[in-house]
Amino acid sequence: MIGEDGAQLGIMSSREALKIAEEVGLDLVKIAPTAKPPVCKIVDYGKYRYELARKEKEAKKKQRTIEIKEIRMSPNIDTNDLNTKVSAARKFLTKGNKVKVTLRFRGREMAHMQTTKHILDDFAQMLSDVAVVEKAPKVEGRTMTMFLTEKR
Repeated sequence: MIGEDGAQLGIMSSREALKIAEEVGLDLVKIAPTAKPPVCKIVDYGKYRYELARKEKEAKKKQRTIEIKEIRMSPNIDTNDLNTKVSAARKFLTKGNKVKVTLRFRGREMAHMQTTKHILDDFAQMLSDVAVVEKAPKVEGRTMTMFLTEKR
């Protein structure tokens, strides 16, 4: 049993604790109901709920969701187009997002999958100052994907 000022009042029956709480004009709240014996505290329940909600809201405000941005390319991409895609990926990474680089194959391009792996390697090399490869290039059906994350 914990009093309204935070002082420990010791172990007592629930009837005694409830009586003490009613004398003070506050509520008896179980803080740790699974503990042996359960821990109860004398508090104003409305104020207690408000404080919990405020703490949750504050924690949520500090959280940041990490989005996965995708950049799609084809195996016959030109150098300038690749540079444009690299600058877009750099922008995403500096904002704290992950980047999924996808190389899509169509038709006869499927026969030359392994020879075009160097495009993803070059992409990672161009971003090596700000990014690190999280998942290496992997073939999944008609696409080859690689994940990049910001360097810490």
